[in-house]
Amino acid sequence: MSIEKEPRENPEQQKIAEEALEAMAAEASIKPSPSQREIERLTQESESLKAQVQQNWDKALRAIAELDNVKRRAERDVEHAHKYANEKLLNALIPVIDSVDHALEVTAKANVPSVHEGLEMTLQMFIDTLSKFGVLRIDPQHQAFNPALHEAMTMQPTEGVASNTVITVFQKGYQLNGRLIRPARVVVSK
Repeated sequence: MSIEKEPRENPEQQKIAEEALEAMAAEASIKPSPSQREIERLTQESESLKAQVQQNWDKALRAIAELDNVKRRAERDVEHAHKYANEKLLNALIPVIDSVDHALEVTAKANVPSVHEGLEMTLQMFIDTLSKFGVLRIDPQHQAFNPALHEAMTMQPTEGVASNTVITVFQKGYQLNGRLIRPARVVVSK
């Protein structure tokens, strides 16, 4: 029976292996630990980056809010453009309506019933057509004076009439979709 002996390593190979192990051990034990200065520098850099992130976040939120405001303003502007697009046309037509009103007064005094009736029907058609487009005629005769809708031309003492009541209307007023286009010009009782 023969017993095999373990093969012996070459002394040169053994020396190389030992040197390699020593080098690995030395490398493992030399891990440089960060210095206090390096830790402080990294901490400051981290805080600086956090501050920048917060600033950028705030800027982004402000930009989003501003965008929402611009969007709302644009929607409101478009709505007003649709709602009050006829304002210029109405301002051009008001003097025509005033002329028809004046003609009605003249024909009533001149006792020309057929012309008066025709003018009344024309004026009523005109007012009905305008009302379809959001125009409201303000005729405050015998109503309480409202400075938001009426313009007092003068005040006049009048018996039997409550104070601040419209007693005469010089010109009727007009509103377009709730916006005052022209106030009614009136005489108010004292």
